[in-house]
Amino acid sequence: MFDAFIDGLFLVLQWKAFSLMLVGMGLGFCVGLLPGIGGAATLALMIPFVFTMQPAEAFAFLLGMHAVAATTGDITSVLFGVPGEAISAATVVDGYPMAKNGEAGRALGAALMSSLVGAVIGAVALALAIPIVRPLVLAFGSPELFMLSVIGISCITSLSGAGSRGQIKGFAMGLFGLLVSTIGQERQSGSLRFDMGLMYLWEGLDFVPVLVGIFAIPEIIDLAVRGTSIAGERPAENLRHGVMEGIKDTFRHFWLVFRCSMVGVFVGILPGAGGGVAQWMAYAHAVQSAKNSKEREGFGKGDVRGVLGPGAANNSKEGGELIPTVAFGVPGSGAMAILLSAFLIMGLSPGPDMLTKHLAITFSMVWTLAIANVIAVLLSLTVLDQIAKVTNIRGALIIPFILLLVFVGSYTANGQITDLIVTLIFGVLSYFMVLFGWPRPPFVLGFVLGKVIETYFFISVARYGFTWVRQPMVVGLIILMLFVIAYPYIQQRRQRAQSQANA
Repeated sequence: MFDAFIDGLFLVLQWKAFSLMLVGMGLGFCVGLLPGIGGAATLALMIPFVFTMQPAEAFAFLLGMHAVAATTGDITSVLFGVPGEAISAATVVDGYPMAKNGEAGRALGAALMSSLVGAVIGAVALALAIPIVRPLVLAFGSPELFMLSVIGISCITSLSGAGSRGQIKGFAMGLFGLLVSTIGQERQSGSLRFDMGLMYLWEGLDFVPVLVGIFAIPEIIDLAVRGTSIAGERPAENLRHGVMEGIKDTFRHFWLVFRCSMVGVFVGILPGAGGGVAQWMAYAHAVQSAKNSKEREGFGKGDVRGVLGPGAANNSKEGGELIPTVAFGVPGSGAMAILLSAFLIMGLSPGPDMLTKHLAITFSMVWTLAIANVIAVLLSLTVLDQIAKVTNIRGALIIPFILLLVFVGSYTANGQITDLIVTLIFGVLSYFMVLFGWPRPPFVLGFVLGKVIETYFFISVARYGFTWVRQPMVVGLIILMLFVIAYPYIQQRRQRAQSQANA
């Protein structure tokens, strides 16, 4: 196995494979900066180009591109409040407020360095999991995946504001997100729900137009009303110092970054969960890590931990998603399903052969994830001084450019004008949410997880009736869910008791 590990490194460092990886990284860098296009769509576009390549060259090209797109998506999220990818939406919640507070450099430094740490942890997890992953993946059936998704929804208690009023608003928005996710054909019978006679709604609402509208439009309106730059009237940040502070923040909160990376790996291993789930669960965990309610109130207003958690999970989940893809041919996400076609083009069969005959190629994927992210982060850090200056450009000049990004990103989701209308509707809705103090993250969490929960619930009931509730792992996950829901309240009571004792 060690020989294969070293052979995998040499396969990546061959001049042709390394050159193709750099080409893929260049494409991924551009794709990550443009909202809505996404790594999965770019992978699909690039598949025809790998027919004449060797396996190690093809995977260096495709994985280099995909890994870097996930990293650079955070740059757009921080600077403009527009998710570079749909899965980067959680980074917007604290990253963009940091940019508005004049801390764009610090937010970018934290996002990039936590992404690098997460990518390395994901690659190490992939390398270590190759011999032992089978029992873990096979242990999770549809009931366990359903309960894991419900645990993700239960994170709403952490994402809601402080106090009972804030919790009620959070749960209401989470339920509203679940309701919106049910638009379209019902999974079992195919009957239409809330389609309003529009064929566009038969497949439900796409993530990209909804998420771009939720996060981008209110910030554009706010920028127009203020009439200033994104960073406002605050003194210009010492960018180099800010970036270094962000890098130091990654290591100041290294234990949090590590835990969020492991959340990303674990969610990535579970087929169908996706990067959005990993990011929001990591963000909720970052909020839970706050020592008291006063610290928790800082999230959503520019707390660097709200950038570190999603940044780490965003990249570590790539290693996690590759585990079931390589070991069983079960794609961990849409992007991995597209990558699976590259295996077939190369004449490779995912499964035991990838862990025996083609082990060096498998380890070349590990090395590609690690090397591509190291190079991408180092290059990004060298140009951040110039990129972060965007936050000091007058709003009247930058708003047309942001609007162009928003509408291009929305339109690329399905190539329909209706996508733009959906973005505007949810943008206006989101503006009123901000205006009246209703939290947006619980809505996004409900919307992202709604379809996953519904699918796994129907499969579980159809296969097991309701006997699956008594399965040992499901019972354990129910107990974990109750703990996740109760934890913020336990924390509040403990703090109240401490403050009374000190008084």
